[in-house]
Amino acid sequence: MQVMIQSPKTLGLLIRASRKTQCIRMDDLAGSAGVGPVFVREVERGKETVQLGRVLNLLAELGIELRADIPDSILPAFERLRQAGVKPLKPRRPKETPPESGDA
Repeated sequence: MQVMIQSPKTLGLLIRASRKTQCIRMDDLAGSAGVGPVFVREVERGKETVQLGRVLNLLAELGIELRADIPDSILPAFERLRQAGVKPLKPRRPKETPPESGDA
């Protein structure tokens, strides 16, 4: 069955229902997905600022596949980008701290 996900709250409810149906404790899911129990609780409650990669780990542990239903017109551009690849992000440089002024 497919469920329309239009908000973090809906995704969180789906994750919670799946976890409870499978009789998996929150801390067990957290451990197997490599996240903390607080993160699982936040996702289940629909927090909007969670890390997508970690949410995908939770979904994978619960056997839930995330799919996107896209218009046919987008598919050719998507395939070209997938074949070409994406440039990796440059690592961030740490902010420079100003030199301390004055003599000690």
